[in-house]
Amino acid sequence: MADRSGSHYATNPFLMATETRAFKPNEPSLPEVNSSVRISASKIGWRRLLGFLGPGFLISVGYMDPGNWATDIAGGSRFGYTLLFVIMLSNLMAILLQSLSLKLGVATERDLAQLCHEAYGRKVSFALWVGAEIAIAACDLAEVIGSAIALNLLFHIPLLYGVLITGLDVLLILLLQRWGFRYIEALVIALIGTIIGMFGVQMFLSRPEYGAALHGLLIPSPQIIINPGMLYIAIGILGATVMPHNLYLHSSIVQSRRYLRTPDGKREAIFMANVDSGLALSVALFVNAAILIMAAAVFHSRGLFQVAAIEDAYKLLSPLLGASFASTLFAVALLASGQNSSITGTLAGQVVMEGFIHIRLAPWKRRMITRSIAIIPTVIVVAAMGSQGTEKLLILSQVILSLQLSFAVVPLVMFTGNRKYMGEFVNGPWLQRLGWLTAVVIAGLNAWLLIQTVMGY
Repeated sequence: MADRSGSHYATNPFLMATETRAFKPNEPSLPEVNSSVRISASKIGWRRLLGFLGPGFLISVGYMDPGNWATDIAGGSRFGYTLLFVIMLSNLMAILLQSLSLKLGVATERDLAQLCHEAYGRKVSFALWVGAEIAIAACDLAEVIGSAIALNLLFHIPLLYGVLITGLDVLLILLLQRWGFRYIEALVIALIGTIIGMFGVQMFLSRPEYGAALHGLLIPSPQIIINPGMLYIAIGILGATVMPHNLYLHSSIVQSRRYLRTPDGKREAIFMANVDSGLALSVALFVNAAILIMAAAVFHSRGLFQVAAIEDAYKLLSPLLGASFASTLFAVALLASGQNSSITGTLAGQVVMEGFIHIRLAPWKRRMITRSIAIIPTVIVVAAMGSQGTEKLLILSQVILSLQLSFAVVPLVMFTGNRKYMGEFVNGPWLQRLGWLTAVVIAGLNAWLLIQTVMGY
């Protein structure tokens, strides 16, 4: 494929920020950033790796957003360290699935949504698009609630007003887009660093039982499947960790690097992108595990089994830990998490809309539509139920994400195992079997959750 660096979109890369254009069938998704990031010509591996670092960290944002906080806090306070294994399992699934996603993007020079449209036709693609939009709306719902709660905790802004303020984050995204894709990645990585720092301190202050935490991380308990309440939160953790829209997004933004579109160039790009993704998702594992460990050490150990709301965790942290700044650190990390997630949500929304139904909107229009879908139900719930309803909405949003996950995972495994699309980069037999096993586990857990819900457990 020819280098697009000299195209109209390279000379004016953020044209889409101000206008809506007609869709061109052979055009890559997010054309304003495709092949826009230069890679060092140095033969030194780490210097070339620096050019590839970024997309994995954008993806990892979805693995540590406010929805994760709700499920992790609920899991830690109710069941101690038991559900740490679910976090570990979810993260391993995420590493596998994101690896397949980035390989699909590099090998085919198409994203997952585009391939679904080409392979399945308009009707199926439309149905898949609706599911992807539901997933993005559920994710955005978590971001709206998390950011609004953080604004309330830090600045005492009423929750309802905080929800409305979150609609303005589109201005930040547009500003960053005009500067360049690397600036978006830099901001995301800086906010991730803030979250890591905050929870590093929280982990130190909470003094967890590290032996029990390690046991919970490595050894699964049968109660995870048997106990309906534990299963519900476990699937919520799965939905909060492995996000369906991340699979669409990663297959697109991995193409933002200006690597050679040759077999050798693609082979290096896949390797470097896997390093990027592995590092970023390891960070996400630490953050999620730290939240659950903190909840187990601070709340479960003191018999506070019903702490599931983020606001309750904030109010209790400082008095229980004996550190006045503990709650502030928690709220700052929450705000950073919510703002980070809004950036990737916008990009994912563009990818699925362009790929599935060939509609291309200016990012600010796309962002306002997505954010409005999330804000309207949140405003209704907050107005009717107050802060009590936000915790239930957060966990429900993550379960919705989990239920949508199979509709992205199954096509991903199918395409990456098909030589017609992947050529020499097709999955080997063992990798394909592992991909299908992951898809079956996800579908099986979701089916079990539906059975438990219908039967009223």
